[in-house]
Amino acid sequence: MASLLEQLRGMTTVVSDTGDINSIKQYKPQDSTTNPSLIAAAAEMPQYQSIVDDVLKQAKKDAGSNASDKQIAAAAFKSLAVAFGIKILEIIPGRVSTEVDARLSYDTDKSIATARDIIAQYEKAGISRERILIKLASTWEGIKAAEILEKEGIHCNMTLLFGLHQAIASAEAKVTLISPFVGRILDWYKKDTGKDYTGADDPGVQSVTTIYNYYKHFGYKTVVMGASFRNTGEIMELAGCDLLTIAPKLLGELEAAQGTLARKLDPAKAKDLKIEKIPMDKATFDKMHAADRMASDKLKEGIEGFSKALEDLEKSLEKRVSEINEPVAAK
Repeated sequence: MASLLEQLRGMTTVVSDTGDINSIKQYKPQDSTTNPSLIAAAAEMPQYQSIVDDVLKQAKKDAGSNASDKQIAAAAFKSLAVAFGIKILEIIPGRVSTEVDARLSYDTDKSIATARDIIAQYEKAGISRERILIKLASTWEGIKAAEILEKEGIHCNMTLLFGLHQAIASAEAKVTLISPFVGRILDWYKKDTGKDYTGADDPGVQSVTTIYNYYKHFGYKTVVMGASFRNTGEIMELAGCDLLTIAPKLLGELEAAQGTLARKLDPAKAKDLKIEKIPMDKATFDKMHAADRMASDKLKEGIEGFSKALEDLEKSLEKRVSEINEPVAAK
């Protein structure tokens, strides 16, 4: 009998949620997603030190002899996620997601400029923008940035998405893909209620199911990629979702598991559901966001967490500048 992972691949595009290139080689996903925390973790792994060092050396060369370690590290920081993305694209047949600096989540113009720069770096390396998804936080400002970028042929992946209002706004903006978080929603409800949830009762599973059904019922082109899983049970409950991005540990568990995997999400069944359409503008978005404690808390927490990971990475790069063999400019 085929493993659960093999059966899942028959109904859902399986994506690897990691910056660990060796794990990607092992599980052979179609696509791969990264985020600031994953890139920061991978950058600390000895096996990827050469990628980090190459980026730092190039940044030093570009910055000139008078640049400080801090300036070199700041320049390298802007290229590191792309450097990992390029390596990942040598392995996978599909697309890689690269994230805009989370500290720009409430700045539409700077998010657009950063996204264009990321695409320019990939294209300079000979990689088509068709193989890149730009990740943006699902703030109103991030969604508006994605709307403009999509018109330029730059495909976007809306992340830190916890509520239906974020999903509807993203679909109305005609973004390519959204990443509703499952496990982080579960975390919030467990903490808030003191209860545990499993299977179809999992609030994260229910959230993604609601979004998926809404999209398919109204015929939106934006695709749904469930993310942030805590266990394989959540993944099994979302079998049939357009895409699922899964950490290597859970991919391993699914590969080792036997049994029959039933399809849970189906576009044809979603068409038959009775769902009320919600017109979306900024006032409605803000009202729904304020009324959703979970989405408000988790979006804020997610942006702060990714921002902290970026700050830690910048410090790590600055430290590494002074350690690499080539002489560096004095501070």
